[in-house]
Amino acid sequence: MRFIAAIISFVIAFGLIAYGIAQRTVLAEADSVTASESFTTKARVTVVSSSTLKSLPGRQEVQITGAKKIFAAYGRTEDVMAWVGDTSYNRVGFNRDKSSLTTKLITGKSSNVPNPQGSDLWLDEFSETNSLNFTVNVPDDISVIIVSDGSSAAPSNLSIRWPLDNRTPWSGPLIVSGIVLLIVGLALYLWGLAHLRRSRGPRRKTPKMPKVPRQRSYRPRKPRAVVPSGGRRSNRRRMVAIVPVLLIGGLSLSGCSPNSWPDFMSGAASATPTPTASVTGSASDQKPPVVTVPQLKVIISKISAVAAKADADKDVELAKTRFEGPALDLRTANYAIRKVDGTQAALAAIPAAAATVILPQQNDKWPRAVFTVVVNPTDKKVPPVGLMLEQKTPRSEYKVQYATSLQAGVVLPKLAAKEVGAPRLPPDGKLLELEPSKIALAYGDILEKGPTSESAKYFDTSNDKLIGLIGLEYRKSLQAALPAKAKMEFANAVGAYDSIALGSNDSGAVVAVYLNESVTVTPTEAGAAVNTEGQVKTLSGVTGSTKGTVAVYGDQLLFYVPSALSKTQKISLLGFATGLTSAKELP
Repeated sequence: MRFIAAIISFVIAFGLIAYGIAQRTVLAEADSVTASESFTTKARVTVVSSSTLKSLPGRQEVQITGAKKIFAAYGRTEDVMAWVGDTSYNRVGFNRDKSSLTTKLITGKSSNVPNPQGSDLWLDEFSETNSLNFTVNVPDDISVIIVSDGSSAAPSNLSIRWPLDNRTPWSGPLIVSGIVLLIVGLALYLWGLAHLRRSRGPRRKTPKMPKVPRQRSYRPRKPRAVVPSGGRRSNRRRMVAIVPVLLIGGLSLSGCSPNSWPDFMSGAASATPTPTASVTGSASDQKPPVVTVPQLKVIISKISAVAAKADADKDVELAKTRFEGPALDLRTANYAIRKVDGTQAALAAIPAAAATVILPQQNDKWPRAVFTVVVNPTDKKVPPVGLMLEQKTPRSEYKVQYATSLQAGVVLPKLAAKEVGAPRLPPDGKLLELEPSKIALAYGDILEKGPTSESAKYFDTSNDKLIGLIGLEYRKSLQAALPAKAKMEFANAVGAYDSIALGSNDSGAVVAVYLNESVTVTPTEAGAAVNTEGQVKTLSGVTGSTKGTVAVYGDQLLFYVPSALSKTQKISLLGFATGLTSAKELP
């Protein structure tokens, strides 16, 4: 029975070891699936949707060839399709039955597209010559866009590789179990041999002993060295020595990799997603925020770089690539003044630091707006900068419409989470204490008339620093300094650009408006002349005039405006930027 049990153990052991090894070799499945497609159309754009990229589980390894210049990016599907617009493009799908890519040409009204590199819509982008490879793990509603240079056909070859779970979690236990049974079989075999040897008795009769002859003399002989023979015990020792060798070899075959052992603690392994920006779940009727935090970080760094370069070179054309509206007007005038008078200071820099406040608009259309606050990381004495950004079209960049320095000690209202965003309120909205379109003139009236203004009841001016700088008392001091033969008049007007209002959590809003203050100086006597000074003289190029001069100052104003239902709160100034924007002689 011992020999039979040993043989059975040997058979089962070798079977387990062979099957465990076979799982990792001849029976192992493929470690990935690759699907490829070649495009024969002349379309400038190829779009791969998230449903195609997620046709199989795991990370998506994308390889693109077939063009000298290759560009690819991924972003939210609605943003990608908005950028494509009415341009013809290749739409890539996936055939599950054949595990292959498919393509369909979607015909549009136009063919060429602009260079997509650097667009603010992309969550990430890649570019290379001749061949481009990258790996992503996109969430739902994310698409990949592939372009060459916009005027040439899109790269003609695309392949997507998905890794497969070809782990063999039972190969390790099978091999180790086989080794254990092999050791058991060897033990049974040796036990059987020992038992057989003990049970065997003498098989011949004992012969009669012959008489011992007398020896004439006794001489001791030198004993011979005993040489061990290769008997059963030696074989048994050798067989026992084989056991550690088999054990080590088996463990080497089974490996220490987790792929060779079942995961009893954490369940089946799953692909770790690539960190990507995604939108937090929201109600079905709520629109997504227009930017994610990683997107805004890149946008601010680009704006900061453009501002630093344009300010240093006094380059208006460069500034236009990232500034517009009131913010551009102020910089344009500052550059013109500094080109004539090098002693004039540049405008406040825009730090490239991470934003401390992010309030994107909830919107899937255009234009789009974002309010953010950035702080100088190296100089805490520099006031935080509040930026109101706007993107007019899918193919344009986010540009600074308003750039204001926040007042010291200002407290912002409670704002929505950056993953949720806030609605943009219309200029003539009735839900606030004052309509956004009326706030600029109402505040201008306070600057002109002081506490006697009818608008004073709407505003909390207790911590308002701008009134002390350019308000009623300051204007009186300017008028008092004029000679008797000249007079100075002030007028206010709403700037030529729309206000931007983003809602807060208490039904109020953060509102950016533009106020133009005009200062007109004219002689009061015939033949008299007025002289210009400072920036007005530099910008206008007029030293004296018998007709008079007019200077226009642009005030970028950032307010918190409470809800119309609020009984205790008033409109408060959060930040401002003011400066001369134009100066000329009267006709």
